Amino acid sequence: MAEHNWFKDWFNSHYYHLLYKHRDDSEAHAFIDRIVHLIEPAPNAKMLDIACGKGRHSRALAQYGYDVTGIDLSYESIREARKFSHEKLHFFQHDMRLPCWVNYFDIAWNLFTSFGYFKTQREHEKAIRTMAQSIKPGGKLVMDYLNVHFSEDHLVPSLHQIEDGVDFHITKWHDERFFYKQIQITDATHPSPHHLFTERVAKFSLGDFTEMMAFEHLQIKEVYGDYQLAPYHMRQSPRLIMVAEKMK
Repeated sequence: MAEHNWFKDWFNSHYYHLLYKHRDDSEAHAFIDRIVHLIEPAPNAKMLDIACGKGRHSRALAQYGYDVTGIDLSYESIREARKFSHEKLHFFQHDMRLPCWVNYFDIAWNLFTSFGYFKTQREHEKAIRTMAQSIKPGGKLVMDYLNVHFSEDHLVPSLHQIEDGVDFHITKWHDERFFYKQIQITDATHPSPHHLFTERVAKFSLGDFTEMMAFEHLQIKEVYGDYQLAPYHMRQSPRLIMVAEKMK
C-alpha cells in the first residue's frame, strides 16, 4: 500500500466502520441546524457534501428540502449512504482531488476533519480547488477542521476501545507537520495484536487555510470554534469552522 493512500483502504475496511460506528447523528443534525439558520441558504439551494462518509450531514441537509449531493472516496461508505437516497439526495464515489461539477452548487461542505489526509501540499491544494470550482460565484464553502493548537494541548497518547469483541489499541502522537493515530487490533482472526493502519492528518492553521482558499478566490468571512458556533480562540477552541465565500 502506498503511504499516501492509507485512507483509501482504511476508510473502506470493516474495522474502520466498526471503530467509528458511534458517530452521533443527533450531534450532526444539531450542528447543521445551527449553521443553516446562520447562513440562511435559499430555498431549494444545491448543496455538495465533500467527503460525506455515510452521509449523516447530507441527510440532515436534505431534511430542509435542499438538493444535496454527497461524494466520498470510500465505496463502502457510499454504498451505505445510498440506502437513504431519494430525488433530492444523491451519492457518488469520487476523489476530492479531482474536478467534478463546476459553478453548480450554492454551498459546498467539508465537515468533521474530512481533509488533511494527503501526503503533499499539492494534493491538498487540488482538493481546495475542487471545492472552490464546484460552487457558483457568490456561493459558500463551510469547512470544519480540527484546531491544531487545541489538539496539541489535549492529545491523549493512548487508549483502548472494545467494539463487538474486537480490541482496538490506539496510540496518538504528532510532529511538526502531522497528527498520527496508530490502530492495533486483536480479534478472533488475529489473536495477537497487529498493526492495521496509521491515520495521519495535516496541521493546517487558520492562516494556512486563508492562504490556500485565497489562491482559489475564496475569502473566509466567519470563523467559529465549536459545534455550538462559539467564537474561535486559537488555544481554547476544539474546532476550526470556517465559512468562506467565492468571489464574483
